[in-house]
Amino acid sequence: MAHTTDTIMMVRPANFGFNAETAENNAFQSNDRGESKKDIASQARDEFDAMVKILRSKGVDIIVVEDTKEPKKPDAIFPNNWISFHDNGAVVTYPMFAKNRRIERREEIIEGLKKSFEVDRRYTFEHYEENEMYLEGTGSMLFDRDRNIMYACLSERTDPQIIDKFCVLMGSERVVFHSVDRNGDAIYHTNVMMALGEDFAVLCTASIAKKEELDHLLNRLEETGKEVVNISFDQMEAFAGNMLQVRNSSGDTFLVMSQTAYNSLNEKQIEFLSAKTNLLPINIDTIEYYGGGSVRCMMAEVFLPRK
Repeated sequence: MAHTTDTIMMVRPANFGFNAETAENNAFQSNDRGESKKDIASQARDEFDAMVKILRSKGVDIIVVEDTKEPKKPDAIFPNNWISFHDNGAVVTYPMFAKNRRIERREEIIEGLKKSFEVDRRYTFEHYEENEMYLEGTGSMLFDRDRNIMYACLSERTDPQIIDKFCVLMGSERVVFHSVDRNGDAIYHTNVMMALGEDFAVLCTASIAKKEELDHLLNRLEETGKEVVNISFDQMEAFAGNMLQVRNSSGDTFLVMSQTAYNSLNEKQIEFLSAKTNLLPINIDTIEYYGGGSVRCMMAEVFLPRK
């Protein structure tokens, strides 16, 4: 099983904007530039289109799904939180913290993918929302697809009971820990403080306060052949943890990151990562600023078998 895929689903936003509901526990969001909602939405679409063009120019297969204009979904651009696609033919949909994000789950998207991909099983965890329990897809969980290991930092949006259920269904090993920002508040999603490549990991070790949890995580990464690039709180806040390694049809790999994230890296980190894979920085300043998510959140990896 390959750790990376050459097929990515992305949702082109119809009404991107600042989401007050998610801002409750997403410290990465901001809303004080004084720009109009119309300008913000327009800039986000431009950034989205440019990102798709760049990825396609590298030979990555991008499936673009159009967001519906109604009902308005300010975070539709981040599909990785509500769905994941797996090489065993499984499609999984997830319970979401923000009520106004739950409408992003669209069965017609799954039906559309079934025309080109084998979907053998369907797991739905939405019912946990009734008990205010959440697990937000590959925002909450990082997968080492080679070894079927799931990594997650626990938070209000990442519930350990649902993780256990997921791991039983998928036969995955679990590595869970707690991660906090510089203020001591829980980091809302694992994929802002950690990224997994084929043979490397980007990780904000300072965010993991419990020594035994950090030691277990580092040991597991070392045992599975992943060298760690340690990032600081400053770099994490610049979305340096929110990267995704993808590949093209020729097998070349690319580490997709925002321009903000790339600019935060030091020379030694860039040198190390460049020796592992091709670095691909993309400017999505508006999306990051108002949405509190970066490039990784915009990409739902498709590992389903093709028909």
